[in-house]
Amino acid sequence: MSVTRRQKEVLDFISNFVQRNGYSPSFEEIARGLSLKSLATVHKHITNLQKKGLLQRAHNRSRSIDVLPPRSKTKRSERLPLLGRIAAGLPVEALETNESISLGDIIGNREVFALQVRGDSMRDEHIVDGDFVLVEHTATARQGEIIVALVRGSETTLKRYYIEGTTVRLQPSNTEMDPIYVPLSQIAIQGRVLGVLRKYA
Repeated sequence: MSVTRRQKEVLDFISNFVQRNGYSPSFEEIARGLSLKSLATVHKHITNLQKKGLLQRAHNRSRSIDVLPPRSKTKRSERLPLLGRIAAGLPVEALETNESISLGDIIGNREVFALQVRGDSMRDEHIVDGDFVLVEHTATARQGEIIVALVRGSETTLKRYYIEGTTVRLQPSNTEMDPIYVPLSQIAIQGRVLGVLRKYA
């Protein structure tokens, strides 16, 4: 479905904002970022993009603008056939099943977003440059979980999370990199990692 030049700018701004920050922008941030004088104009563009199936909004929470993937011309099932289990050790007998799997089976009804990974600080967790992490939107995490952290209000990073007194240790999973130590007051958790997607071709 065609979009106007301005609608494309709004869509690109939201996508880039989420990529950088791990959460969606407010109407005010969109207006500022695109030099739009009126929030009503932003609302109009968002509504039109929703109607075109390019954005999704949850009206019961703030920062709830989600960019939807473009619709394929040939509709594909959201479920994939799960044909069985494959050995990564000794070979096992191949038994075909009638099961299927979808992204919803992994994320359930949780509020989840995806981020593309840049860099190799988590490579020992088999999370490498170019992978996509599925992140549950949450402001809390347990010791040792892999989180998306907003540091000093401006930088985001993917690390394991440890509280040590009044300090947070953001631990990379890469022996060549040192941990980052941040005062508790200067860190905000934006989500915790549920899974990883990797594309080989």
